[in-house]
Amino acid sequence: MRILYDASRLMSRADRSAPTGVDRVCLAYAEWLLASPNVTTIPVRGRKNRLIAVDIDWFQRFVADLRAKWNGAVSAPADLAHEQRMLAALTAATRPAASVLGAPPAPAQEKPADKARVLKQFFRSRHHTPLPQADLYLNVGHTTLHEPTALQALEAAGIERVVLIHDLIPITHPEFCRPGDGEKHHARVTNTLRHASRIIVNSAYTGDELRAFAQRENLPQPFIHVAHLGLEPAFVAGDGITAARPYFVHVGTIEARKNLALLLTLWRRLEERLGARTPSLVLVGRYGWENEAVLDHLQRSPNLQGVVHQASNLSDAVLARLMRGARAILAPSCVEGFDLPAVEACAMGLSLIASDIAPHRELTPGAELIDPLDGLGWLIAIERATLAPPKSTSAYSTPDWPRHFRIVADAIGLEAASPLASAPKGL
Repeated sequence: MRILYDASRLMSRADRSAPTGVDRVCLAYAEWLLASPNVTTIPVRGRKNRLIAVDIDWFQRFVADLRAKWNGAVSAPADLAHEQRMLAALTAATRPAASVLGAPPAPAQEKPADKARVLKQFFRSRHHTPLPQADLYLNVGHTTLHEPTALQALEAAGIERVVLIHDLIPITHPEFCRPGDGEKHHARVTNTLRHASRIIVNSAYTGDELRAFAQRENLPQPFIHVAHLGLEPAFVAGDGITAARPYFVHVGTIEARKNLALLLTLWRRLEERLGARTPSLVLVGRYGWENEAVLDHLQRSPNLQGVVHQASNLSDAVLARLMRGARAILAPSCVEGFDLPAVEACAMGLSLIASDIAPHRELTPGAELIDPLDGLGWLIAIERATLAPPKSTSAYSTPDWPRHFRIVADAIGLEAASPLASAPKGL
């Protein structure tokens, strides 16, 4: 089978030291396809509403380099230095005088243009008119879909179109996203429903939201396959970081829907109550959109200095050790499509305190679920976990990539017993 793999999102992440959840999925699919002997992978990317093929030899090296970077085999000196400062502060015998924080996001007008980086990656593309012959187009990164042109051209050429939808958050909760993201994602999902042959979703909840959207918009509903995402190999049981004082961890982009302003308000209250016994909190993630309230807490609250730390570019190996040493993993999000870090916590048998929302009910059995608006409930749970010995939990049967790819192989018409049903080499 000749598969056009849309690598637009993955290529745009070339300069990132650590991935988001969607980035992880894009890389896993690239490795899966490249490792499959019965598939000819044709990486493509979007340019001016059409698809352009990418040099396959370069793409294979790019995927391998990205895996090494994200696993921690290769790390930038600045990232390693920040990581060491954060770990030193976290494991210090006494509370440090100041928090260890990453560089705050620059104002939009001061952000350096990324044209050079984009051009450097896209120079490896080759213009083909038309594209090489193919059986199927696969898009798992939401890119290229905001305009219907590419999907329409594929449909006219008789090429199957398979798209993975991660969530509908910009549509259902536009207040948590950048201005304009709601309209753009509305176009992506609409184009997908109109022109995709099949759709993959990461949770039953995302599938329900997609069907509800199609019904509201009077759009067709292609076949929808629910395939829970797999986990990286670092996120299994193992040793954790040892700290003199208990600490908690939140993993995810620092943005409004993650409910971190509430979490930091609670941490201030904890500090007022517990003083020197206040547990540490580590926020692991890049700064996203609508994070001003979080920045105000981190930078200006004296109660949080030396207590709350932030890191954005931890390797998977360090992140897994950090999570395993935590008193509990916190996931107070107002809305999610899947919430990979929460599932990773369950996979490692860690205590998880999570918001009582549909994806957590579906994917995190054994978690302590609390309404994301119940501040007092969260305060009580965190204080109880701080003062009590760490609770040992049993790891549950987590989703994995082989199971995910068996569902996908069936969806795209490959035999379930083919090599494609196994995990990619890097996972």
